[in-house]
Amino acid sequence: MTEIVSVSGPELVTYADELAALLVDTVQDGASVGFLDPLDRGAAAHWWRERAGAVEAGRLRVWIARDGERVAGTISLVPALLPNALHRAEVAKLMVRPSCRSRGLGRALLAAVEEWAASSGLSLLVLDTETGSAAERLYRAAGWTECGSVPKYALDPAGALRGTTYYYRALDKPEAPAAPDVPGATMDGDAP
Repeated sequence: MTEIVSVSGPELVTYADELAALLVDTVQDGASVGFLDPLDRGAAAHWWRERAGAVEAGRLRVWIARDGERVAGTISLVPALLPNALHRAEVAKLMVRPSCRSRGLGRALLAAVEEWAASSGLSLLVLDTETGSAAERLYRAAGWTECGSVPKYALDPAGALRGTTYYYRALDKPEAPAAPDVPGATMDGDAP
């Protein structure tokens, strides 16, 4: 059974080697997540360890999907820090181990972030992904809205320039229950 959990900074350091293996596998499989192939596993572990301070400071949140003792996937959330943007955050580094794909894990990771963000008062999430990638199908199926593309935005793992497409997701805020349409009735159904 796969479990999705948010990790603290010290926990991120503990999982850094497993997350490094996931990152290396993801890059070798061709996913454009900011790194070029070949990616050294030691460098990948160092990159994850460097994120621990940001997690502890609240500038980054990281979730992992554990399949037994193994990290099968991860997703991150980068809250906006400027006073006029505290209602939004960026989804980043959604990765699922190639051997664990097609089981709904990517969607489950995305749903965990969306749920946490909504319950934390965020009302807007944004992300970007390589144009034409399998990730685009996931985001569209999950209800995200495409809002534009930029050609030749970044190098893919093999070193070719690729476009990126931006998506957003407006999060539903819990609404107060509607007042009953009965003259003289109160919210709990009793007459005044």
